[in-house]
Amino acid sequence: MDAIEALLTRKSSARLIAPAPGHQDLKVMIQAAARAPDHCRLRPWRFLVIEDEARARLGDIFQQALRNRDPEASDAALEKERLKPFRAPMLIVVIAKIDDHPKVPAVEQILSAGAAAQNIMLAAHALGYGGIWRSGKPCFDPIVKAALGAGEMDQIVGFLYLGTAERTPVLPEDSISDYLEIWENQPE
Repeated sequence: MDAIEALLTRKSSARLIAPAPGHQDLKVMIQAAARAPDHCRLRPWRFLVIEDEARARLGDIFQQALRNRDPEASDAALEKERLKPFRAPMLIVVIAKIDDHPKVPAVEQILSAGAAAQNIMLAAHALGYGGIWRSGKPCFDPIVKAALGAGEMDQIVGFLYLGTAERTPVLPEDSISDYLEIWENQPE
């Protein structure tokens, strides 16, 4: 699949089954991530691959974090939180590793990690896998961040759920005129 085809056909797939990307495909995906825009070549990212039984540990962390955020969470809500990592055979946690840098503000480092995450998603698609980028409260939860080794200034930019799409979602065509404007700096 060429780059333009990958860009124009990628879509999120919420229902993911095995197989997940293998070691060689994972290597390609991370190499693609490392090509993201990166001011001053800080490499402000870290990628944690979670699969197999490690998903159960992540589920326990999600459940503990919810219990801490909401002590009155129902048993059903806690169980739903615990099962989230099992929505795909592989997850990649993308963490923006924030450095106090004189030329590169934190927001640029977070955007760079986000671009790296998008490159992973595009590479996965080009290799024939499905995926969905999820965020939500676990990205900002101090219990989750600490358990995954993120520093106080670091930011989890997303949980990339990867596998084989159980079904191919159909997305409506967008009209670029809905969000494209040609700006001309004309004096008044």
